Amino acid sequence: MNILDKIIIDKRIEIQVKKESLPIDFLMNSPLFIRKTYSLSDSVKNGSGIIAEFKRRSPSKQVINQSSSVIDVVKGYEKAGVSGISVLGDVKYFGGALEDLIQARNFVKIPILRKEFIIDVYQVFEAKAFGADAILLIASILTVDEIIAFSKQAKELGLDVLLEIHNEEELTKSNLTYVDLVGINNRNLKTFKVSLEVSKTLSKLIPDNKIKVSESGISSVKAINELKDYGFEGFLIGENFMKTDDPGKAAIEFLKKL
Repeated sequence: MNILDKIIIDKRIEIQVKKESLPIDFLMNSPLFIRKTYSLSDSVKNGSGIIAEFKRRSPSKQVINQSSSVIDVVKGYEKAGVSGISVLGDVKYFGGALEDLIQARNFVKIPILRKEFIIDVYQVFEAKAFGADAILLIASILTVDEIIAFSKQAKELGLDVLLEIHNEEELTKSNLTYVDLVGINNRNLKTFKVSLEVSKTLSKLIPDNKIKVSESGISSVKAINELKDYGFEGFLIGENFMKTDDPGKAAIEFLKKL
């Protein structure tokens, strides 16, 4: 059993507990549920294209940054001029929390992506209730029907959808009707090997009416310029900023070079 399989098993248990304590009806009465969302797709298309990530740790790198506060980091990201902020929600494997999402929402006025292992429509409602503007769907862990159902529900709630793929098979099986952005993860979630060639190879298969986002392994302006030649408009960057003592400052310095 690989790490992704373990995450999904734990996630199913976690969601069942949440459904019992915070049912969808309760989520829909959240003050944030009625707020008008910011469009991540518009922001990426018309801005820097950088989606900067807040995460404390990961299964591949263990501890990345346990000292920086979510408030300081996201404020720094916004000041840097990023197009959006990705907030990791998984507790057990990434050290995240839904409270991070709320805190980020309270301190910035740019789109926030809830980066989570979404396997139940409940999590789509949860994302809206806790202040997200967009959700991540991972094709490798979802069926075609689930991709359609979750992305359609997201759109009905005013959320943008970023569908993440790792290979041609995942893209081919996916229905992109309600998807705004297609992300190509350069990291193999089973081996954790990273290569930008994954994005370059798969870029030509993404429909022109979908915004292309390259994820993982992006650590230089040179890499971004290369990916732009392949039609990419969005670039999700996490560890490159978070591994520093001051992620917000690192983002500011990075974007100045763009």
